[in-house]
Amino acid sequence: MKAVDVHAMTPDQLDDELAKLKKEQFNLRFQRATGQLEKTARVRQVRRDIARIKTVAAQKAAGNKA
Repeated sequence: MKAVDVHAMTPDQLDDELAKLKKEQFNLRFQRATGQLEKTARVRQVRRDIARIKTVAAQKAAGNKA
Protein backbone atom coordinates (compact mmCIF):
# COMPACT_ATOMS: atom_id res chain seq x y z
CA MET A 1 0.00 0.00 0.00
CA LYS A 2 1.39 3.37 -1.00
CA ALA A 3 1.37 6.46 1.19
CA VAL A 4 -0.60 8.34 -1.47
CA ASP A 5 -3.38 5.76 -1.22
CA VAL A 6 -3.47 6.02 2.56
CA HIS A 7 -3.60 9.83 2.52
CA ALA A 8 -6.59 9.70 0.16
CA MET A 9 -8.64 7.57 2.59
CA THR A 10 -11.25 8.92 4.98
CA PRO A 11 -10.89 8.24 8.73
CA ASP A 12 -13.55 5.51 8.50
CA GLN A 13 -11.73 3.83 5.65
CA LEU A 14 -8.49 4.03 7.63
CA ASP A 15 -10.14 2.30 10.59
CA ASP A 16 -11.52 -0.45 8.36
CA GLU A 17 -8.19 -1.01 6.65
CA LEU A 18 -6.39 -1.05 10.00
CA ALA A 19 -8.75 -3.71 11.33
CA LYS A 20 -8.23 -5.80 8.19
CA LEU A 21 -4.45 -5.55 8.47
CA LYS A 22 -4.48 -6.40 12.19
CA LYS A 23 -6.46 -9.56 11.38
CA GLU A 24 -4.02 -10.45 8.62
CA GLN A 25 -1.09 -9.86 10.97
CA PHE A 26 -2.67 -12.20 13.51
CA ASN A 27 -3.12 -14.91 10.87
CA LEU A 28 0.45 -14.47 9.63
CA ARG A 29 1.79 -14.89 13.16
CA PHE A 30 -0.09 -18.17 13.50
CA GLN A 31 1.18 -19.38 10.14
CA ARG A 32 4.74 -18.55 11.13
CA ALA A 33 4.38 -20.35 14.47
CA THR A 34 3.05 -23.50 12.81
CA GLY A 35 5.59 -23.43 9.97
CA GLN A 36 2.99 -22.82 7.26
CA LEU A 37 4.09 -19.30 6.28
CA GLU A 38 5.34 -19.19 2.69
CA LYS A 39 5.69 -15.46 2.04
CA THR A 40 7.80 -14.29 4.96
CA ALA A 41 8.17 -10.80 3.51
CA ARG A 42 4.43 -10.24 3.90
CA VAL A 43 4.88 -9.98 7.69
CA ARG A 44 7.12 -6.95 7.23
CA GLN A 45 4.81 -5.37 4.65
CA VAL A 46 1.77 -5.69 6.90
CA ARG A 47 3.64 -4.28 9.88
CA ARG A 48 4.74 -1.25 7.87
CA ASP A 49 1.27 -0.73 6.40
CA ILE A 50 -0.19 -0.72 9.92
CA ALA A 51 2.35 1.89 10.99
CA ARG A 52 1.65 3.97 7.89
CA ILE A 53 -2.10 3.93 8.52
CA LYS A 54 -1.68 4.80 12.21
CA THR A 55 0.61 7.71 11.30
CA VAL A 56 -1.78 9.16 8.74
CA ALA A 57 -4.76 8.71 11.08
CA ALA A 58 -2.91 10.58 13.83
CA GLN A 59 -1.96 13.37 11.41
CA LYS A 60 -5.56 13.73 10.25
CA ALA A 61 -6.84 13.74 13.83
CA ALA A 62 -4.30 16.41 14.83
CA GLY A 63 -5.17 18.46 11.76
CA ASN A 64 -8.88 18.38 12.59
CA LYS A 65 -8.35 19.55 16.17
CA ALA A 66 -6.07 22.47 15.31
